[in-house]
Amino acid sequence: MSSIPESESQNASSSAQESPPKPPIEPIRLPTVEEIRGQDIWNNCLVRSVVSGVMGGGLGLMMGLFLGALDNPVMQDQMTGKQQIIYQAKQMGQRSWSSCKAFAVMGVVYSASECVVEKVRAKHDITNTVVAGCVTGGAISARGGPKAACVGCAGFAAFSVVIEKFLDRHT
Repeated sequence: MSSIPESESQNASSSAQESPPKPPIEPIRLPTVEEIRGQDIWNNCLVRSVVSGVMGGGLGLMMGLFLGALDNPVMQDQMTGKQQIIYQAKQMGQRSWSSCKAFAVMGVVYSASECVVEKVRAKHDITNTVVAGCVTGGAISARGGPKAACVGCAGFAAFSVVIEKFLDRHT
């Protein structure tokens, strides 16, 4: 006879054979009316473009403030401390406003072109990114002539693809 009672040996053998409990299957949740309305609003190309322009302008403003603070006065030795501070503030303001406008335009053009291409093609893939990058780069550098527009198109499209691959939005 063994020293373990019969009921304990049965419990030990049955617990070793049991598998862990399976998690319960949860039903699919349908989106609410508010969620559907929010998606419909965000799918509007105009809304996307305006939001991207505002966000781009904010980013440009911050970058301009940061980069404007790094500018050194040309005649630093001949300026008093107060004059240097005033010069620095003016430079920061000019640089931030210029960057704000540039990034806002870039955000609007890129977002609008990507949204329009996506709606026309009815696909969400890397081709939309390439076309939007090309349109944006070409539009921004169009003042430099056709060669500059082509280089801007190719450069911004390549940059957009690299960023998309890095963020891995399109799988």
